[in-house]
Amino acid sequence: MPELPDPSASAAVLVGTSAYQHLVQLPAVTNNTADLAGALMDATIWGLPTPRCRITLDPATPADLLEPVYELGRQASDTLVVYYCGHGLRDSESADLYLALTGSRDGAGYTATEYRHLRTALRASPARRKIVILDCCFSGRAARTLSAGDFAAQTSVDGAYVLTASPRDHVALAPEGERYTAFTGELLHLLRNGVRQAPETLDLETLFRELEARLLSKNRPRPQRSQENDVGRLPLVRNRARASHTAAAGPVIDIEVQTAMMATGLQLARLLRSVGRNRDALPILRMILQARVPDAEGVSFAVHLELAELLAETGQEREAMETLEVAFQQTHKQFGPEALTVCRRLAELLQAAGNHRQACDVLRHALDSLDRDARKTDPR
Repeated sequence: MPELPDPSASAAVLVGTSAYQHLVQLPAVTNNTADLAGALMDATIWGLPTPRCRITLDPATPADLLEPVYELGRQASDTLVVYYCGHGLRDSESADLYLALTGSRDGAGYTATEYRHLRTALRASPARRKIVILDCCFSGRAARTLSAGDFAAQTSVDGAYVLTASPRDHVALAPEGERYTAFTGELLHLLRNGVRQAPETLDLETLFRELEARLLSKNRPRPQRSQENDVGRLPLVRNRARASHTAAAGPVIDIEVQTAMMATGLQLARLLRSVGRNRDALPILRMILQARVPDAEGVSFAVHLELAELLAETGQEREAMETLEVAFQQTHKQFGPEALTVCRRLAELLQAAGNHRQACDVLRHALDSLDRDARKTDPR
């Protein structure tokens, strides 16, 4: 089977703007970003590690939208995927594409993020392959700005590929009442189900052809694409349709069994660490987190802590903080001894990195959560 992009040397940034002050709301965007992240992190599709897949919802400023691209882009040496879903705008004075922010207004490009700034962020990444997916109106304009006469001439990377939901002067479609937008819904279908007549791996050109056929068959906007150096022919994800033909489907594993498997994996990783085999423990911990078992926060906290400690010990402090930040987000749903340890360790790493204000915010959240728990147990 052709080799896929190395997940440990790749990254994805998924940006979605669903809530607007002056434009029509797009509730499907939240589902788009969450489920696309889940697909990219699914080991049967690609297996991107959790810390290397960042979701940014409802950016209010250009910095909110662009800084995650710069940050994760610097960490990617193989493949960088950047996805934007929301309103795409045209400025009254130019033909360029603008990506809407929460406070953007139609016809006022200065209230949005000009696409060329995203292009600059992509150029800053050392990734050898850069993939841009735009699910927004007028997104075909980006294909023009990343054509060989523009983007390729200004950057030294090997390849860039742009996949857009609509032609340059057409709107994209967010059907009312559907879970996803038209374009992302079909993309998720292909990632989850694969393509029956394709090889064991899917490249971007295959995905594009299938997307185009499925969307046109439903009378929906025609997607566009632009590429350089034939990068669209390189394998991107596993073809789940082929996997279903060559291997029998296993039984459905209930949550209790999955949680037990997570705990067993954690014990194995701790045993490996105890005998100095950190290199073997690391992929086990990452694989456990990729399972994303619902209602298993307690075990998940422990795995995040173990992985963060291992990363910190090996000098990977930034990824350690990212791992703990993912666990920190779960503390809003469940708080207990493990969650408190997550907050304390994250605050320590933030303080060591000079982020004193963020460290204080994390500790304040922990104290507030402890106070809420105390009030629940003491009805007085």
